[in-house]
Amino acid sequence: MAPKAGGDSAKVNSAVYKDKSKPTDIRLSNISAAKAVSDAIRTSLGPRGMDKMIQASNGEVTITNDGATILKQMSVIHPAAKMLVELSRAQDIEAGDGTTSVVVIAGALLDAAEKLLQKGIHPTVISDGFQQALQMALQVVEGMATPVDLANEDALLKAAATSLNSKVVSQHSTILAPIAVQAIRAVMEPIVGGVGARVDLRDVKVIERIGGTVEDTELVQGLVIPHRASNVNGPHRIEKAKVGLIQFCISPPKTDMDHNVIVSDYAAMDRVLKEERQYILNIVKQIKKAGCNVLLVQKSILRDALSDLAIHFLDKIKTMVIKDIEREDIEFVCKTLGCRPIASLDHFTAENLVNVDLVEEVNEPAGKYIKATGTLRGQPCTNPSLTII
Repeated sequence: MAPKAGGDSAKVNSAVYKDKSKPTDIRLSNISAAKAVSDAIRTSLGPRGMDKMIQASNGEVTITNDGATILKQMSVIHPAAKMLVELSRAQDIEAGDGTTSVVVIAGALLDAAEKLLQKGIHPTVISDGFQQALQMALQVVEGMATPVDLANEDALLKAAATSLNSKVVSQHSTILAPIAVQAIRAVMEPIVGGVGARVDLRDVKVIERIGGTVEDTELVQGLVIPHRASNVNGPHRIEKAKVGLIQFCISPPKTDMDHNVIVSDYAAMDRVLKEERQYILNIVKQIKKAGCNVLLVQKSILRDALSDLAIHFLDKIKTMVIKDIEREDIEFVCKTLGCRPIASLDHFTAENLVNVDLVEEVNEPAGKYIKATGTLRGQPCTNPSLTII
């Protein structure tokens, strides 16, 4: 029989020199990168933690001691270091606090793992040991834990104040803690047949205003739109308002981008202006027929959401109009007011409007904004939401 041709080559391949130090070097490199991230924010932990000043590439300066914010601003390239950044982000989403602590603890665990690796212990054995330590730690923490009654406002205030003590605004915790507790209690939904409550933080919108101090922070049981009213001579305060949210424009339609209309005759120009006027007038008549006196208009990209002629007609019928509602804010506006966006003029009827006690334009040194407050009459609010300004 002929000898097998692959026998000698298999022996040669098995005898190829293997660098056994390479896996160890990779592990130490990963640990060193992760520990560097941990050490960078270690000094910002606790009530005596120092704030970090971070300058972005565009020159914007951020001063904070929040772990998630610091790591978000840092340009991390190493894959292992990026895992700590993701860990901090996950902690922020899940609990909203402890973003620095989880990174510091992870760095300490990696430091302990590095010492065990240097003693020749296999990584799998170290990982199994960490899993057993996790189970024991959970038992200890559960034994130390104190059940929190969501109806006990004092306990919730203490928890909120404790979280604020390590933040830049710690000296204002007596003001911000009650606002945070009231906001969460207003939007939380008790779990039927279970323990605790379900809270969607998207139901609480925080609007930043330039000027003023932390003491000016206000909790609004309603909707705040950071825009001024578009009216020229129209109303700026309406009680017992009927609010409509539209997603179509009150302006003359335009041609496609690749087309132009050239009008060279004065008579044709007059007809065009007359048709535009009649087109806008028909929309305004439908708005008045439905009884709407507060109109919210979604921001348009292709053309102006409101023309000057439309604002003139809306002033005539005493309707407050607020334009340029961002597309991503439509869901929050609908949930807060209990309304539905109206996509066409045919659906603009009284049934699609919502009742609000008061809609007013608030004038501040930093600018004007719209505030809609008051109970919604005749419509149960199944999805409560509110705004902090």
